[in-house]
This record gives sequence, structure tokens and C-alpha cells, in this order.
Amino acid sequence: MAGHTWDRVPIDAQSIEAPLSRSAIFLVVETMDGNDAIASVRATLGGLDDLIKTVGFRDLDGKLSCIAAIGSALWDRLSPSSRPAELKPFSPIDGPVHKAPSTPGDLLFHIRAERADLCFEFARLLLDTLGDAVRIVDETWGFRYFDARDLLGFVDGTANPVGQDIPESALVGEEDREFAGGSYVVTQKYLHDLSAWKAIGADRQEKIIGRTKVDNIELDDQAANQKSHKSLATIVDPQGVEHDILRDNMPFGSPGRREFGTYFIGYTRRLWVIEKMLQRMFIGEPKGAYDRLLDFSTARTGTTFFAPSRSTLAKLANAE
Repeated sequence: MAGHTWDRVPIDAQSIEAPLSRSAIFLVVETMDGNDAIASVRATLGGLDDLIKTVGFRDLDGKLSCIAAIGSALWDRLSPSSRPAELKPFSPIDGPVHKAPSTPGDLLFHIRAERADLCFEFARLLLDTLGDAVRIVDETWGFRYFDARDLLGFVDGTANPVGQDIPESALVGEEDREFAGGSYVVTQKYLHDLSAWKAIGADRQEKIIGRTKVDNIELDDQAANQKSHKSLATIVDPQGVEHDILRDNMPFGSPGRREFGTYFIGYTRRLWVIEKMLQRMFIGEPKGAYDRLLDFSTARTGTTFFAPSRSTLAKLANAE
């Protein structure tokens, strides 16, 4: 691959490349004020691997993992002298029709396993360890839906990089060597109006998404001034290079509350790629020709984090 430099960059990334699991918990917390809270956070980050082993040994086939990612404000408290080059708070987007809000979050724990009970037990012990040092902002339980489809009925994550393309797309490299092996993470919770979505019929749904519903085949955009979700989410730089991100989106919901959604989580080597994707979706390309999927899916949250490499996470945990 052109520009591939990973033979010269040591990589000890967290388990970002793990395949889509059957269950997940997305846990976002804020850190309380004071040195005691920071000390508790450092101790918890330093003990994550041991906690994974403590819970995961019960079923090694359950493939329990947890990625810890840190928001901009907390990063400054943990490491005021150095920070990833692109790390900053989520930038809200005020589109002509729809908005992408920015919401709080100091820490993200992306917990994954093939069993929901492993995710549950890990989250329980994790929060016991953090104690009063944090306040829960959001806890979302995700699940695999049939053959990796979202609740809109379409296969999600089709464009994900695979194999050797994953580090090139998702992990920081030589451009920010101190933080090589880390990844920028953007999360958003989208709530779907399934009744309105069902009412428009499969043909229009496919035109909005840009893929067929049954067999997941890409479709060409029908109108020059209205791109599909697939096209708007495809980012190509001025040199003609396409930049992928790694998505680990999962459905979530509660039929009793009539709540149906998708938890978007994107890992990227370059934060600007996801920012550009969201600008195209909410503002439009051309301006005003926004992603028509947003007429049925409303963004409720928006937060940016950085998931450091294992060695960097250890340094943050052990810093004074």
C-alpha cells in the first residue's frame, strides 16, 4: 500500500482490530474534580488488563476486551505536557435541517464480548473500582442484530478496512510518533423513527443508503445533486486517496420504550476524516444536499476521545 510505514513504527495498540462481537457496552463517564479522582482514574487505567483477565478467564471463548479512550479535557489533567496532535472536543454541527450535538465525556470504555454477562460483570467491577471518582454520562448496551444489520435493516460496516489496511486507517503512525498505535475515537448515539422509515418503502430506503437491502450491493447515486449515505460517508482527499475509518457500530434499543437506535463508534488514524464525513452528512455536498438518512435518524450525542497504545496508557496510569 502506498504510504505504508508500519514496518518502522512500533505498534502496541489496544484491541481496536477485534471483530464485531455479539454484545457490547459503551460506557461514557466524566471525572470528578480533585486529585483523588485523578489518582483513582490512573489506578483503574493501570489495572484494566488484570480486570479483563479476572472476568474473561471464566470463558476464554467469550473474547472479552475493553478499549479505554480519553477525552480532551481529561487528557490535559493526566498529561499536561504532551497530547495527541489532533485531540480536541467534538465540534457540534449546525446543519440546514439537522444538528450534530456535542456532549460531555472524559472517558470511554468500549467493552466487547461474545456473551452479555461478561460485559455486565466487567462493567460492574470497573465502576466499583472507579467509585466516586466518576459520574456516568451514558451507558448503552449494544447487540449484534441478525447478520450484522442495523435496526433499519441494512448491513452496517461493509466498508470497514480489513487485515493490513486496519492500522493504515485506524492507528496513528509516524506523523505523531509519540502517540503511534493510538486511535482517535468519535461516538454518536442515533435514534431511529422506524415507523417513518418503514412507511417510505424499500426502494427509497435503498436510494438513501446507497445499497440494496437484501444482498448489500452498492448502488449508483440517482441524482447528481443528492448523494446517498454511502457516498457522503466516503472521504477522498485532493490527491484522490480514499481514507477509511474502522466502525464498530451496534444496534441498541428498548421495544417497550419504543427506542430504536444505532451507536456509531468510529476509530480513525486522522480525526479530520470523521469530521469531514459528518460535515458532508449534516451540511451537505453540495451544501444543503444533506444525508437524507438524517430525516429518520437523530443524533443525540457526540463525543471525541483518543485511545492510546497500551504503553502510553501505562505511562498515563503511572504518572505522578
